[in-house]
Amino acid sequence: MFKYFTGSYIVTTIGIIAAYLWGEHFHAGSGLSCVFIACVLAVLEVSLSFDNAVVNAMKLEKMSEKWRHRFITWGILIAVFGMRFLFPLAVVSIFAGLNILDVLNMALYNINEYAHNLELTHAPIVTFGGAFLLMLFMDYYTDAEKSIHWIKPLEKSLQKLSRIKGICTITVLLALGILLTQIPADMKSAVTGSGIAGIITYLCIDGLAEWLEKRQEERAKICAETVRCSGLVGFLYLELIDASFSLDGVLGAFALSQDIIIITIGLFIGAMFVRSLTIMLVEKKTLKQFLYLEHGAHWAIGTLAILMFLSTRIEVPEIVTGMLGLVFIIGSLVSSILHNKKSST
Repeated sequence: MFKYFTGSYIVTTIGIIAAYLWGEHFHAGSGLSCVFIACVLAVLEVSLSFDNAVVNAMKLEKMSEKWRHRFITWGILIAVFGMRFLFPLAVVSIFAGLNILDVLNMALYNINEYAHNLELTHAPIVTFGGAFLLMLFMDYYTDAEKSIHWIKPLEKSLQKLSRIKGICTITVLLALGILLTQIPADMKSAVTGSGIAGIITYLCIDGLAEWLEKRQEERAKICAETVRCSGLVGFLYLELIDASFSLDGVLGAFALSQDIIIITIGLFIGAMFVRSLTIMLVEKKTLKQFLYLEHGAHWAIGTLAILMFLSTRIEVPEIVTGMLGLVFIIGSLVSSILHNKKSST
């Protein structure tokens, strides 16, 4: 098991040293405090992302070894420097009408103003992520060909909805409509646009991935280009899922620290452990050993999507989000173990 986390341990060591030096140099001797905050953020990121790791593992099982490696290398750069560092800067830049370099300067030297501007973008950001993840949840449980059920009464009822064309989009639009009745008028335009963008993004990526997967099955022996395209789309799909999961964590991190460097270090460490966990799940074929694990992950996803919608109006503590996700993961894991014991007797 150690081999899967070697890179994570190296990143953790470098991150802790970097957090200490940053704290000592820029915060007048608060190196140890910065290390502590970075470690807490890393643990928070991992606890919030168990379900993310399971879903990523489901997709990676269908990808080649090359694209799995790229998910670890290219993917971690996108996840950390893209979503955990550049994305918050870009969002503030767009909504505040500022140059991104000015926003970076604000994040480094005027932390309170930066945090305030980021907070103003909270609602549209989490609405995008919530819409994307709710589409993912509904798409999984309304699959007409799904034959294995964990929470049978609920999952069978959801599966019956597959008879309604476009049920996933309809459900998310209804949730978005309910949300719009609860938010201030000045936020409705941005929230509506973000929610619809989340739906469209999911439909485009999922549709393209499904189409390429079918072409790969049909032409795998004669068209290597199709395989490469399928790997690329799968990679992009995983990155979007990871981005949606990370939105809440990135915003919530500012409750612990307003220093973007310390936040990036902490989330980087956590994201690396999640990547390592994902690869371990794939190579050890954990999803095949534990029948209901992916079901638990998708219930956690649905819960996270609802909580992201709710967080546009009320504060949802990160501990609540993390614990609910863990409840579903642990519950599905226990159910899988009991099922395996029952099957072996």
